[in-house]
Amino acid sequence: MNPSRLRRPLAALVLSGTAAFLGAFGSAHAFSNPPIQVAQGIEYMCGGAARDEAAFMEMVSPRWAATIALGVSDGKGAQQGGFPAQAAVEIRQRYTGQLVMDVQTRSPYMLARLNPGAYDVNVTLGGLTLTQSLVVIAGVPARASFVWPSNFDMASVTPPLAQTLAQSSATAR
Repeated sequence: MNPSRLRRPLAALVLSGTAAFLGAFGSAHAFSNPPIQVAQGIEYMCGGAARDEAAFMEMVSPRWAATIALGVSDGKGAQQGGFPAQAAVEIRQRYTGQLVMDVQTRSPYMLARLNPGAYDVNVTLGGLTLTQSLVVIAGVPARASFVWPSNFDMASVTPPLAQTLAQSSATAR
């Protein structure tokens, strides 16, 4: 029996199965991943405004040293969706106070590849700064959640709709 005759149908089966798998995977993930950026020599990624992107950020967060989650309480203990305002995220070494990272984000999730150590994370939104400690241990993902109170004036820090739409169309180009 000719062994090459058996390889052709097997190769066709593998290729058709792979194409079907990739097609199903591609249609389920129509959004593009948020870009990985670098600030002060540290890689980070911000995202999660859309439901698919939020699910992606939650899925990959265990592969990053630190996850910082931002939200505004709805007054019932739950967080509102999205994070429309720009927040300043500052990460300092806990014991020396040395600035490690200083970035701006409009996203409800920020993932960072911090070195193992103890940090103080300050997130400022509309003049109100929330602070939490974050301890990063090698191989163990760390997480800090910042939730502004329901009585926080989001309207004062959220840009008008026209400005938001103009910024969105400018970044899409």
